[in-house]
Amino acid sequence: MIPPPILVLVEPQDLVNIASAFRIAKNFGIEAVRLVRPREFDAWRIEGIAHNTADLLERARIVDALDDALADVTWAVALTARGRREKRTVLRPRPAAEALAEHAADGPVAFVVGREDKGLSNDDLDRCQALVTIPTSPAHTSLNLAQAICVMAWESWMARTGGDRPLKPPKRRAGAATGEQYQRLFTDWAAMLDRIDFLKTRQPDIVMRSIREALFRAEFDGREATLLRAIALEVVRYLDRTAPKAPDRLTV
Repeated sequence: MIPPPILVLVEPQDLVNIASAFRIAKNFGIEAVRLVRPREFDAWRIEGIAHNTADLLERARIVDALDDALADVTWAVALTARGRREKRTVLRPRPAAEALAEHAADGPVAFVVGREDKGLSNDDLDRCQALVTIPTSPAHTSLNLAQAICVMAWESWMARTGGDRPLKPPKRRAGAATGEQYQRLFTDWAAMLDRIDFLKTRQPDIVMRSIREALFRAEFDGREATLLRAIALEVVRYLDRTAPKAPDRLTV
């Protein structure tokens, strides 16, 4: 599997944001977080906010400068919302994540995010090979720190894994509904519709043909077909139970 990027936080200010970053890192397989001069760092409190991150917190590094955080990194991208006059390589998150995955073959890679209030400085950006901007509304371009990390971490996960982690299958699989199950379903639905006088002023064949087509398109499994048939049967039984009884005739 392609190695994950390192997450580098430059002067993060809010402990909740730091905790969110660690939780996101765990969600998307990031194994190393480096912090440059965080305003505060309390591993016990962070784990209290971001549960099950103790192993990642133990490996976290706190450094004095971004150069220290990137000393062994071969390729890095920096997240920024501001446009730049200088000619720089600017990528969207998906191609940036793909580039990180590609460069990971040469050594450690990283993505860098900045301060909550003013982002990364020009000096910070100069230390990264490319910039990443997340498209947003032009009227409000700045994302919350954790939101930006989540977008980039997810894209990185997809680029490294192809998103091919299998989805959890249902507890019990049911095969596709058979022709016999469909015919029983249609028969009992026709009886139900007739019992509630739905077909009295309509052409039954045309109505049932439309219902057949709609139900065929749903491609039910066997359990679903049985459930819908049971509904029709129960409607008829309910009507039979609650229908007014005819009065007894008196004989003279």
